[in-house]
Amino acid sequence: MDKVRWGLLSTAHINRRLIPAIRASARGELLAVGSRSQAAADTYAAEWGIPLAFGSYEALLASDAIDAVYIGLPNHLHAEWTTRALAAGKHVLCEKPFAQTLAEVDRMTAAARDNGRVLAEAFMYRHHPQTKIAGEFVRAGRLGRVQLLRGVFTFRMGSRDNVRLRPEWGGGSLWDVGIYPLSLAQFLLGGPPEWVFGDQWRGPSGVDEAFSGALHYAGGAMAQISSGFGVPYFNHFEALGDEGRLVFTRPFNSLERDDRRLTFIDAAEAAHELPVPEMELYAGEVADMHDAILDGRPSYISLSETRDHVRTVLALYESARRGERVYLEEIS
Repeated sequence: MDKVRWGLLSTAHINRRLIPAIRASARGELLAVGSRSQAAADTYAAEWGIPLAFGSYEALLASDAIDAVYIGLPNHLHAEWTTRALAAGKHVLCEKPFAQTLAEVDRMTAAARDNGRVLAEAFMYRHHPQTKIAGEFVRAGRLGRVQLLRGVFTFRMGSRDNVRLRPEWGGGSLWDVGIYPLSLAQFLLGGPPEWVFGDQWRGPSGVDEAFSGALHYAGGAMAQISSGFGVPYFNHFEALGDEGRLVFTRPFNSLERDDRRLTFIDAAEAAHELPVPEMELYAGEVADMHDAILDGRPSYISLSETRDHVRTVLALYESARRGERVYLEEIS
């Protein structure tokens, strides 16, 4: 096999970002889409020029024409359809959040292992040069001892008829956009925190429409993350060390191709722009899947790291519920 043949499991809006990335890749081709009805699949396939349309998710998974699937379903369906896809012999790129319980994560991981298939969490920004350069910069000690990370991701919700506001579907701002600064903090600091403290404002539906969390690390570093559905679109991140600070502009998403920057501000307050090669935001996660499937390389984001993402989110929600700090060792 020299190309990965992709299928889209659902007609989710997020597909609009992944479709061009698959088509632009040298080692992948988009062959199919599956929906809950044949009419919906046919309409979507015609709109996007996709050769094969399946009127059920099961039918797509049963097709020998597909090697890998992208799962962009609502959060509460990630675990079910990932395990079903893996059992059907498909490689899986599952949109974040990967799952909503550790039992689900472990079941998905076991299914990938037992069926000999690649499974990865779709955190597109982690594969972008901006994030990788920042990781190298921090690990090289250019910031000195990192003491504080601050990250935010917000947007203003339009219609109230939105899956992100349905608690039974895994809604909430922390699961949706707060997990981005959380994952970047864990990437830069090398793993999950020792303990967390979370605070939230719940809207009428019962999900958190605003969330703030503090992550405390054993070595003394701290991270502050915020997310919300009630203020205009904004995402930003900065890492502060005793030798300066590193400022990310739009680290998690971007409205324009040229507005993603990385700036080091040294202890003398002099600003140094770090060159960031431009790359389509979703291209990296697609290329990483191709490398893992075709070349046998380990996925860039390991499943153990993904498990820590979920574990930290669960600890933050538990802290917000109890109104007290929660140690990660309590969430197992």
